[in-house]
Amino acid sequence: MIIYVSLLCIMKIITDLFLPHIGLSELEDECFSKILPKAVTVFDSMMKEIMAQVSGLSSQNTELCNLLRNILQAMVQIIDALSTCVRHVGSFEETPDLDAIRSLPTCILKILKETFQHCKDSEVVYCGRLSLVADLLQGLFKEAYSLQKGLLELLERISLSSSAAEEEIADIVTVIHSLLDICSIISNLDIALHANTWKFIIKQSLKYQSLVEEHLRHGDISSSLCDNLLVSFHNCMELAEQIKYAGLQDSTQSPEYKLFEKTAKMCRFFANTLVHYIKEFKFFLTKYCSSFHQLYLQIISKFPPSLSAPALPKVLSEELNAAALVPMDAFLLQLLPFRPFAEVVLQDLRLSLEHELPQCLLLANVTGQLSGQPEEVLQLWYTGSQFPEETPRLPLYQAIFNSFRRCYTEHKVPVLLPGVMLKGQAQASVTLHQHICVRLCASVAVLPPLYFPVLERCLIDAVLQADTETALLATDVWCFTARYGTAELCLHHVLLIAHLVKVCSADCYQSFHLGLLLKRMVFLMTPNHQMELVEQFPPSKMENLQVWQHVLFRALSKEIRHRLTTEIIDVVQKILTDWQNGGYKLGQVDKMNLVLSSLLAAIRGQSSPEEQHMLSMSAARTVTQLWLRMSPDQLQTHPVLQNTLLLLLSISAILVKNIEPQIISQALLCLDAAVSHKCADQLLLAALEFLSSLGKIFVPSDSQSQILPRLSSLFGVFLADKSWLMHQHALEAFSYFAENTNHEEVISQSLCAEETKTKVVNYLSKTVHAQEDAESRLERLKQETQITEQHNEKLECNDKNDSNKLTVEDVADSEPCPKRARQETSTEDEYSRYIQTAESALKALQTLTESKTSTTASPPQWLESRLQELQTLITQIRTVK
Repeated sequence: MIIYVSLLCIMKIITDLFLPHIGLSELEDECFSKILPKAVTVFDSMMKEIMAQVSGLSSQNTELCNLLRNILQAMVQIIDALSTCVRHVGSFEETPDLDAIRSLPTCILKILKETFQHCKDSEVVYCGRLSLVADLLQGLFKEAYSLQKGLLELLERISLSSSAAEEEIADIVTVIHSLLDICSIISNLDIALHANTWKFIIKQSLKYQSLVEEHLRHGDISSSLCDNLLVSFHNCMELAEQIKYAGLQDSTQSPEYKLFEKTAKMCRFFANTLVHYIKEFKFFLTKYCSSFHQLYLQIISKFPPSLSAPALPKVLSEELNAAALVPMDAFLLQLLPFRPFAEVVLQDLRLSLEHELPQCLLLANVTGQLSGQPEEVLQLWYTGSQFPEETPRLPLYQAIFNSFRRCYTEHKVPVLLPGVMLKGQAQASVTLHQHICVRLCASVAVLPPLYFPVLERCLIDAVLQADTETALLATDVWCFTARYGTAELCLHHVLLIAHLVKVCSADCYQSFHLGLLLKRMVFLMTPNHQMELVEQFPPSKMENLQVWQHVLFRALSKEIRHRLTTEIIDVVQKILTDWQNGGYKLGQVDKMNLVLSSLLAAIRGQSSPEEQHMLSMSAARTVTQLWLRMSPDQLQTHPVLQNTLLLLLSISAILVKNIEPQIISQALLCLDAAVSHKCADQLLLAALEFLSSLGKIFVPSDSQSQILPRLSSLFGVFLADKSWLMHQHALEAFSYFAENTNHEEVISQSLCAEETKTKVVNYLSKTVHAQEDAESRLERLKQETQITEQHNEKLECNDKNDSNKLTVEDVADSEPCPKRARQETSTEDEYSRYIQTAESALKALQTLTESKTSTTASPPQWLESRLQELQTLITQIRTVK
């Protein structure tokens, strides 16, 4: 302690008596360089002494308490002496050179750093005995605060010329880095001190930008700004939630609210400072783009519509928006030219669930900010990586579709975003689908022609992937593109899509997505171009029918619609006749199904009663012939017939008033056989559509005994279905039937089970028993997200495997093969197939014989002998070992 006292006496004598008489030019050599380093050494020794002795501090140990208090007082005096030095230098009218006071800022910053660190750690250091020295620590902090303020004011007066020496540049860099270290210490001590220190760092960095930019620790500065922004932002969030729960959002004068405002102000300060720093030092920050990306995602994830965002009062939410959300647009704008940032953002990223939506919104915001950017920036974002040596990155549009696909939970909630402001209308909230669609369409509207091929590839890729929601988004954007462009562009796209539909397997998801797109695109075509589509894909050719089953005929002009309908009817009749003449072979059923699909599209698309009547009569005859050929026993053994049944049910639902009662009875018989076993959901939905349509007809009394009991039975089966989706459709179908039918006995007979009756009554009265709470629903949707993603990935994986398999087979087929091996079939399958054929033929013969018995015509005389021969043949088959 004696050493400390002697040094303090020397410093006091120098600062009080000698310093006022030393000129500015002599300060460094005669005074600062000699005394200040020793002051730093003594100050450091004092700190070590405190740390060594503090463990024994207590109110009973007065001697140690006095010692520590004396040391703290001595530290305050050292800081006071340094303040005197700063004031003396500042008292000169002329601005000092940094070289003339080199030791002063260096030594002061070292002492300030130790002082602030000691104050920050005081609770831990003094551990419950802080009250014994709290007054001195408070004084120490105030003196340090005042010293730093004076030093920064002094340094602001100093200016370095562009030809400054290396030593001077190194000195100012050291000052900046020392203050950066101090910032990490004082962030939780004093808001104003922290903000002013950062302001000085940025101001000095910009003031001497050309001199110091290659020497600054840009990574530390930018990461520190990011960290401070996040800390202040999270503090704002916590304070806002506390204010909300305490109900103080309207008490703007409360301490909590004032603290929130100060913290929000700091948040805004750090956000704007970071943006400014990136703007000025962009070429030195490229390697930190991953951190910038994460910062953006973390901040956006805490704002609506993110599912992890807290619900806050409007006044607090608006304050947070201004503090953190608004600066993010400027932040993103500064990062757009950075190739590393584009490479990070445009990767096929797998992010945490809470960051998937922010990533999607980030990409959507990029589309809005690219307008007006230079050519190299557009190419960076729009084209994706072009060469193997580049870091892989997706084209912007593809990245948006991929990111949108991963926001499944947000689609289903659904989250809502602000819509586009329209003149004279209040701003409405829109779904994520609509928000992204509007952004994409706006981007397409200003897209340079150079990047249009990239857009087309991204659209077709999005349509052909497995997720239907994403395919619908791509379809919306594609339709806008076709409508915004020329009629020739629309025709070109429709011909391309039609060709893809033609070559796609009818039962794959790609065919479904392309069909939806084609259906909408045809609406946008001119009549002449629609005729060109007909000429390119005439429905008179079987291979083109798959195209026309996806077209909505109402979209076509009357002349084209009439031509198509006529050609489709002719094709249907031809295929049906060929099938009859060929002996109704099962191998030809696929062709029959294809023409039925086209016939269904034609029936659904007729707009006028005259057209509907003409087509209905012809289609009813075709449907009647086919229903008579349907065998209930064959439906399970030949799945292709289930597709026929589905199409017949859908067509019959539309033409129900043109179908004879005995045909309806046959349809119900087949349907009863089908639902008694497991079958596809599509078939069940078509069945419900058919059953509900029966409410529109009156069944003659001589047919009621065959139709009504089976109709009641089928409704009872569907209403008891355990699948919630099928059960809902069953309720809707039964409700429609009940509203329209004259056969009220069917209603009561369908509701024999009390549980079924209760469910129907609840549905009709719109009674809801179990209401799922928001948290449970969200958790369920998250689980559904995983299941849906796995399902889509499985579909796409199967496609890749099939593609690889086809490739291998194509290679094998390219080699000449003298003889292809016969494909072996299961012996049991062969037995089953032949016995089914024989059984069906015998039942048909039985039906024919029974129908002839009731008339005057009798069976031919040779029938008896042939039956005897068949009996002998059956006996021989049974006796074979």
